[in-house]
Amino acid sequence: MDDDGDYFTWTLEETRAVLTEEEARVASLHFDIKEIGEMHHNPAKNVLYVRAPVEEIAKRLSMPLERVETLLRSAKEKMYAARLKRPTPYVDKTVYVGWNAMCVSAYLQAARALKLDTAQHFALRSLDRLLAEGWSAENGLVHVIAYSDPAAQSRRVAGLLDDYAFTAIACLDAYETTSDLSYFNFARRIADAMVDRFFDPVSGGFFDTEKRVGGEQKFLGVLGTRRKPFQDSSTPAGNSVAAIVLQRLYGYTNEQSYRDKAEQTMEVLAGLAGQYGIFAATYGIAAIYVSQAHIQVVIVGEDELADQLYSTAGTIPALNQAVLKFASNKVVPQYLPAALATTIPALPGVKEGKTVAVICSDFSCRPPISGVEQLKRDLHLALCRPDYHAPVKKG
Repeated sequence: MDDDGDYFTWTLEETRAVLTEEEARVASLHFDIKEIGEMHHNPAKNVLYVRAPVEEIAKRLSMPLERVETLLRSAKEKMYAARLKRPTPYVDKTVYVGWNAMCVSAYLQAARALKLDTAQHFALRSLDRLLAEGWSAENGLVHVIAYSDPAAQSRRVAGLLDDYAFTAIACLDAYETTSDLSYFNFARRIADAMVDRFFDPVSGGFFDTEKRVGGEQKFLGVLGTRRKPFQDSSTPAGNSVAAIVLQRLYGYTNEQSYRDKAEQTMEVLAGLAGQYGIFAATYGIAAIYVSQAHIQVVIVGEDELADQLYSTAGTIPALNQAVLKFASNKVVPQYLPAALATTIPALPGVKEGKTVAVICSDFSCRPPISGVEQLKRDLHLALCRPDYHAPVKKG
């Protein structure tokens, strides 16, 4: 193969070689296969995508819809069989901590949006494995928990900034999905280790690798040079994600050190961010977290109304908003992060075990809400009005 893309892409000539004339006509229209394709190294190669639905193809070819569907189904089977005979690109099956943590967050988000219990279960099992096999309080995170080659010698590779930042995010996402405080505690311990091992207390920001001891730096030469990644590549930049971690933790703990380090991290690139364009996208997201007040919507209850309130809050998306759901008997200080533990349990309605929603912003909470429409109105106000503040103070 000249390129990994050769396995998945098709020239018009390759398409015609494995299909009948009718099949090729239908497949070419459906997948937009032309003489000139999209691949830089071979312009004849086409990246397949659905360009035209079967109804449009039937109309253009003056062909019955059923006939088009039959031809397209046959074409897919033949093209797939032909593709299986091509040299396959190498697939790295190594279980990297950071990349898996990103997948955990994606699965949890999909599970909430699409109400997929199986996706949530898989995400939490995956995160539990990362924490069980990849984390220890003494040694921190590792970079890899399993290698592609099962016969490969097991060796410990210290985690990178990305591993810590993505895993802390995954733990916070898991906490907001399950209300299980153990995930929050993991997020905090991992973030604290991230600060200790990677943060630059002099100039701000995070280095990509841990502080080194002894002669390791000399042994690695230029490869051992520590840098501060702010530019997104195929994955979000470590510093931007680290700032998001710290700001989210600040919203749950009211610990000023998290906030201060998040701001110091953002200030490192503040004067140059515009030059990065789309490669500073995660930096822009982090800027929203840092510049806007955090909002937490806490749903208390286990009945149908609680489910309705939870669904309603989840349909109003905002980067700086978290939605949590607790059973009535779990709304006690020992099951809550510090910033919520001082407020939520003492609110009227919550103390009586009623099903309510509570909107908290900037470490204070509004009176409990028991209606879906009122929750919509108040949440829109909280998200849209900079002067919005909650009158029920903590403590």
